[in-house]
Amino acid sequence: MGAPSLRHFKLDRTFFGYDRKDRPKLHEALFDLVWAGEGRWDWNTVYNMPIFLRKFWVRKINRIFDKQKEARDKQNKKSSPRSKIQKPI
Repeated sequence: MGAPSLRHFKLDRTFFGYDRKDRPKLHEALFDLVWAGEGRWDWNTVYNMPIFLRKFWVRKINRIFDKQKEARDKQNKKSSPRSKIQKPI
């Protein structure tokens, strides 16, 4: 009984890494973290960050931006000139 032949194993280069089609998403997330971090992180730090931690920071930053957007929308709605103008009777 010899060693199994390699053609029976379906191990592509993606076994331990990202598939080629997923790489743009990875690099987009890395760019977003570096950009939104405003100098707190550099590319190497974010690239070598564990995946669970990177996902945590992406979710955290998304929540912060969503809250800021809601506050802006609320403020714009409050101070909208349309609400002060009354229609003629």
